[in-house]
Amino acid sequence: MAQTLFDKLWTAHLVTALEDGADLIFIDRVFLHERTGSIALKSLEAEGRSLRNPALVFCTMDHIVDTFPGRTDDTIMPSGKDFIQSTRASAHKAGITLFDLGDSRQGIVHVVSPEQGVALPGATIVCPDSHTCTQGALGALAWGIGSTEAEHAMVTGTLRVNRPKTMRVLFNGDLGLGVTAKDMILHLIGKHTAAGASGYAVEFAGDAVEALSMEARFTLCNMAVEFSAFTGMVAVDDTTLNYVKGRPFAPKGALWDKAVSQWRALHSDKGAAFDKEIVIEAQDIKPTVTWGASPEHAIPIDGKVPDPATARSENQRASMKRALAYMDVKPGQILTNLSIDAAFIGSCTNARLSDLRAAATLLNGRHVAKGVKAICVPGSTQVKLAAEAEGLDKIFTKAGFEWRESGCSMCFFAGGEHMGYRERVISTTNRNFESRQGPETRTHLASPLVVAASAVTGVITDPRDLMRGGDGKI
Repeated sequence: MAQTLFDKLWTAHLVTALEDGADLIFIDRVFLHERTGSIALKSLEAEGRSLRNPALVFCTMDHIVDTFPGRTDDTIMPSGKDFIQSTRASAHKAGITLFDLGDSRQGIVHVVSPEQGVALPGATIVCPDSHTCTQGALGALAWGIGSTEAEHAMVTGTLRVNRPKTMRVLFNGDLGLGVTAKDMILHLIGKHTAAGASGYAVEFAGDAVEALSMEARFTLCNMAVEFSAFTGMVAVDDTTLNYVKGRPFAPKGALWDKAVSQWRALHSDKGAAFDKEIVIEAQDIKPTVTWGASPEHAIPIDGKVPDPATARSENQRASMKRALAYMDVKPGQILTNLSIDAAFIGSCTNARLSDLRAAATLLNGRHVAKGVKAICVPGSTQVKLAAEAEGLDKIFTKAGFEWRESGCSMCFFAGGEHMGYRERVISTTNRNFESRQGPETRTHLASPLVVAASAVTGVITDPRDLMRGGDGKI
């Protein structure tokens, strides 16, 4: 029988079907960060429980750490130092791999995991963080869990999970000039709502997906959770294998050859049945930006803010009215030329090397507009070092951006830093909820290209207006 990619991954990790209808799934990797990892590890210590296999558990410092140059454990987050030091002590005691402050492997968990080869095709990967689905781009089964579930996975190597339904989202054709993976996922959520994939595991496929770089595929899968999906994933191909080969924790030698022979089967078979399918024509996607307080409040950058009168339900109408008031925008308004106070490039969504390169193409030879605070936070220390080796840091700083250390930073202000009261921010992050980036801060989600273009003009700007050459290559 023809199987979907999800079917293959689930079946390969099924330990047993449970009496209540859930399945017991084998877990290959557990990744922690200091915000929740310290809680899980301390709890296990208190209960006197040991880890089943410490070699398969990893931890990084990313959420609570600040990103200022020269940082130490003394983060500006109240009690943040306690989280950091508690996690460090517990990680060493448990014997797990820790990517600590000062370690060149440190970074945002969903950037570090693929970068180091911890996340691999065909593996099950869990982390107490909702954006763990990012790693499904490798043809893995990755999803976010809670701290208690992390404890269970570390001790038993298994988790009880209700099997989701399957959905395929096909992006047919080629993307246009200035259109990126971030625009693809915002377009999808804007068209099909933030609840559109509730109860589903989503496979992204089609010509436009196959043409994406590995890092762009991470962006696409990262926001599957904003679509309410259990996870997002992309089939394994040469792009996947070329990315994984040589990573520190990836198989080597004969083991690599054996792994590749198995990984090449990680795709949906011809004729495999999905419970739901969505088809999108890539040529219909434009650079996209959010206008409201949900990722589903997304429109083409030259589009108009919708009228609540067009809402599909009373609940949606009420949500739209609240978002309009919160964001201080009006139905029918075009967002271009709307003044911004700040621009942020960072997060597990868009802070990889290719993202920084793309932004730098628009920043090179230009300067941030007067009065705009602009910050770039690389997704990992490896990304930061690679960007600096290429001179990207000099482009950013010369343009007027702050160049930071790696961390989650102002994706939300767990690190203690935030944007100003009711400031309008254009951001490469994944969530634009009320007060997500600061007290009543108004966040517009967009791609690195849109953020860079907006930073230099001081208003929300279509990056195509600044792009040279016209061939769409970034």
